[in-house]
Amino acid sequence: MTLDQYRDIADRLLAPWVRAAKAVGATPNAVSVVAFGLAVGAGAAFWVATPLAYAGGALLVFLNGWLDLLDGALARELGTESEAGDMLDHVLDRYADVVVVSGLAAGLDQFGLGLAAVTGVLLTSYLGTQAQAVGLDRVYGGLLGRADRLALVGATTAVTALVPTVAGYSPVAALLVVFAVVGHLTAVQRFVSAWRQLA
Repeated sequence: MTLDQYRDIADRLLAPWVRAAKAVGATPNAVSVVAFGLAVGAGAAFWVATPLAYAGGALLVFLNGWLDLLDGALARELGTESEAGDMLDHVLDRYADVVVVSGLAAGLDQFGLGLAAVTGVLLTSYLGTQAQAVGLDRVYGGLLGRADRLALVGATTAVTALVPTVAGYSPVAALLVVFAVVGHLTAVQRFVSAWRQLA
């Protein structure tokens, strides 16, 4: 399961947004910073953990994901792609992941589960970029990429806004378990793929 394989489709859908961002003079780095701000807002909303807050957080996560696609597309359109911009984007994405997952865990007062989930998320992303660091292509595939995580966070928190518990369990807690288990499995999957290419 990975939505990253649909990046080409997303780029076509982004075209009018890229034109609009270009028209108002937005820079890719500015878009990255705004996307991070939205993630911080989502994390805070998930910490509040009321139905309305979950709904608002779901919207902010969707917007964060959209802008995370937009910054790269805008950089390509402007011809301003750079290693510095790529680094800023990835650093802010990792902090956004930490803030969102931590907010989900804090809202449930499940910090142990949150730790397991956030390490799964971070190691998945680390293995994707580490492959590039040793001379391979950057790895986006695997069971659960960042686009998948954002989609799951948005969908799960939107459902939680309407149905706080299912059979006595929070959908958000189930999501954190998925991130903890499948996140680490994805990291291992990416490691094995890179190792085979290097061996």
